[in-house]
Amino acid sequence: MSKIFISCALPYANGPCHLGHIRSTYLPADIYARYNRMAGNDVLMVCATDEHGTPIAVKADKENKKPIEISKRYHDMIVRDVESMNISLDNFSRTTDEKHYEIAQNFFKELYEKGLIYRQDLEQLYCPNCKKFLPDRYVEGLCPVCGAEARGDHCEKCGRALDPTELDEPHCITCGTTPVIKDTYQYAFKLSEFEDELKEYIDNNENLPSNVKNYASNWLKEGLKDWILTRDMDWGIPVPLDEAKGKVLYVWIEAFLGYISSASQWSAQSGKKWEEYWNDFVVHFIGKDIIYHHSIFWPGLLKAAGCKLPDMIYAGEFLSLEGEKMSTSKNWVIWIDDFVKEYDPDILRYFLTINAPLNKDSDFSWDDFQKRNNDELADVIGNFLHRTFTFTRKFFDNKIPEYANPSREDEEFRKSIESLPKVAGEFIANFEFREGLLEIFKVAKKGNKYFNDQEPWKAVKEDMQKAANCLYLSNQLAKTLAYTLKPYLPTKADAIAKILNIDELSNWADAAVFLPSGYEINKAKPLFKKIEDEEIEAQKEKLQKNLKNNEDENMSDLITIDQFDEVIIKIGQIKEAEKIEKSDKLLKLQVEIGEDKPRQIVAGLAKFYSPEELISRKVCVVANLQSAKLFGTLSEGMILATGESGALLTPDVKAEVGERIQ
Repeated sequence: MSKIFISCALPYANGPCHLGHIRSTYLPADIYARYNRMAGNDVLMVCATDEHGTPIAVKADKENKKPIEISKRYHDMIVRDVESMNISLDNFSRTTDEKHYEIAQNFFKELYEKGLIYRQDLEQLYCPNCKKFLPDRYVEGLCPVCGAEARGDHCEKCGRALDPTELDEPHCITCGTTPVIKDTYQYAFKLSEFEDELKEYIDNNENLPSNVKNYASNWLKEGLKDWILTRDMDWGIPVPLDEAKGKVLYVWIEAFLGYISSASQWSAQSGKKWEEYWNDFVVHFIGKDIIYHHSIFWPGLLKAAGCKLPDMIYAGEFLSLEGEKMSTSKNWVIWIDDFVKEYDPDILRYFLTINAPLNKDSDFSWDDFQKRNNDELADVIGNFLHRTFTFTRKFFDNKIPEYANPSREDEEFRKSIESLPKVAGEFIANFEFREGLLEIFKVAKKGNKYFNDQEPWKAVKEDMQKAANCLYLSNQLAKTLAYTLKPYLPTKADAIAKILNIDELSNWADAAVFLPSGYEINKAKPLFKKIEDEEIEAQKEKLQKNLKNNEDENMSDLITIDQFDEVIIKIGQIKEAEKIEKSDKLLKLQVEIGEDKPRQIVAGLAKFYSPEELISRKVCVVANLQSAKLFGTLSEGMILATGESGALLTPDVKAEVGERIQ
């Protein structure tokens, strides 16, 4: 018997779960855990909500709430979603738990005392208006690579990891002020010292799937740099050093430790030692967007602490929706809570598993979902089970008949039933979850064909033993299906077991043990129902409606004619123009708009015009815009120009300086 430590990637506590979360992480982890428990292994499966970091702090600022209120709200939603999908976690905790704080701070101190974490002087963006240094998510601007709008940590358009100081035209997301660069310090981990050991870990670990190896190897090719582990924030775990007041641990050091703190919490409750599981076999189930973190950063930290590295990192690829990337901001998403209100979660578990291997991107479409349910669950598995139980009741008084004088077809079918648990079990043990389910479905399909070929409804009149053999073997397959489907469809498997008078599906080895003749089963009920076209059309319409409603909400930025009348746009003329030091995009302009003195306006025109080209140009100026500082320079208005080409909106030659545009 092996001890297996299984972790699911910590869901971030800023929203509930959608289909993609379940597909990439929690469902495959649950299939693996359930199988191994049935196979006799001792399993510990843990998770927690990741509750620190800037997104939660930002959301709290916007809602005028405390960050802990935000994280508690979404923690409760995530627990609800995970439980509704029958994910069999042994412990689900929070990174705001007191035990987690203790473990994270002790881990940091241990590496610091070893000399593997050190103080690093660096430059960081500082908001003079908010009077604070800005963590990466508190800064937005333009990506220096592709020019798209980007956050301080990465660009979603081109995928480049960024430092906030690299952004073009950065601004504080709290107040909109252009931050300045100031000297400060943080604490860095000597990740570069472990580069050779991490290369060996990636290259020589036969357990790691190809997508994890490829991602990690590409990262390692660029060489490892030391890694900043702290941030200037109030929300987070305080750095446990006297001289580090106002600094907290970066979430990507302490969130990893959520696996350990959750396991430690379980140990306190169970009396068992989580370390025994970790030291035997460790599997992390994650999404592909955090492969780098789990294959490079986390093993580096574990190496530094002298701990055993994960044996397996299983990264599920992305799930799209109706051929388009899921987007919570556009409401192009299906939330778990909405789904389980209308459909059995086992149907979703089936679809998400069988639709594509986890190491490939997949798509959820309502049409495919309907087809899989109707053609496979209802027409094949459901139909086989219902006919088996109904005919057993009708012809054999709910008792398993005698098996005698089998035909060649009977024996071939019997062998298929007996071999199914071993074949499907090996697939699951090797993390080939789809292949295991396909094997189960293949044998169920074979069962349907066998049943049709034997025609027991005719055989009872002509050859009772033939009918008896058919129903004997069909009930044996029903039992085997109950066991082998348990990791995939736990509630449906239990329903099959209840009909078969089986109390508990706990031992995988029992899947190949046949029920004796004369064994009595219960009255059957239909287990799978078809989904009608009207339902699917309604779901697709709802999805489109959600998208439209979101677009309509975004259109709430539209203003009335009265509101527009409040915007004062005047004809101006540029009198002076000069570049702003350290900026390649901004110019400082002196613009005459018919007042006592010119207005000073900062404009992002340096890439499109030289200062000399702008002198004497007439322009359109928003004259009643609140003043702001850009790159430390006061700006008292806005010059109207196009965003991409920088083309100025130039008034007619007849327009007089100071005239208001009506």
